[in-house]
Amino acid sequence: GAAALKEELGSGFLQSLARGLDVLRAFGAVRGPARLTEIARLTGLPRATARRSLITLRHLGYVREDEDGFRVLPRVLELGHARVSGLTLVEIATPHLAELVLRVHESASVAVLDGEDIRYVARVASSRIMHIDIRVGTRLPAYATSMGRVLLGALPEEERAAFLAGVTPEALTPRTVTTPEALAEAVADTARRGYGWVEQELEEGLRSLAAPVTDGRGRVVAAVNVALHAGRHSEEESLTALLPHLLETAAAISADLAAVSRWSPVRVS
Repeated sequence: GAAALKEELGSGFLQSLARGLDVLRAFGAVRGPARLTEIARLTGLPRATARRSLITLRHLGYVREDEDGFRVLPRVLELGHARVSGLTLVEIATPHLAELVLRVHESASVAVLDGEDIRYVARVASSRIMHIDIRVGTRLPAYATSMGRVLLGALPEEERAAFLAGVTPEALTPRTVTTPEALAEAVADTARRGYGWVEQELEEGLRSLAAPVTDGRGRVVAAVNVALHAGRHSEEESLTALLPHLLETAAAISADLAAVSRWSPVRVS
């Protein structure tokens, strides 16, 4: 909360600004005008503190005070709207990827489905050296990648079946799933558990974990992954260490994507 942030940041934390933003956010939970008592309850602020924030916001032209309460004015749309409008998935995702890499010390990427391939649209590399050379724009076969299986698993059943019927998997490593039945099972398993896991199927020694990214309507439009060398940790250790961070990152990208898409379409590819 604000108290913890103030303690952590000291003089770098402007509590009055944080309270004012909390008050503005509270209007999102109210239909029509909001009474002072309602704003205080929603923000957890004392009535006097909430009122000071509301008076300041009123003088700045962001809220109006009527007999029946306070109303948000259209000027609030100026707060970052011009910058947020037109953001792409790459711009939304990259800061979250950078944060994920700082936490897990492995490379992270976002990809979309493009024909039979996945195409990388955003990437932040760790300092660890990887054998496979991946850049934005790189295409890899969807059937042998964790992000590909997440994206395939999100397709409607008929579309997924048509894709799997039309692809001819190659044995890229001795571990690659190549039979139609086993591949269909792997994709279905990915959809059921909510994340993708590929163990040395694309390249020997390469392990990858992926999670879905959704838009404002809950549709899976991309996938985010972490890639690492398989030999450093057991599968269980990797899953325990990485999955919570990966799911948190996927949720954060999805939340930003949903928020931005409320105001303007987001280009995801």
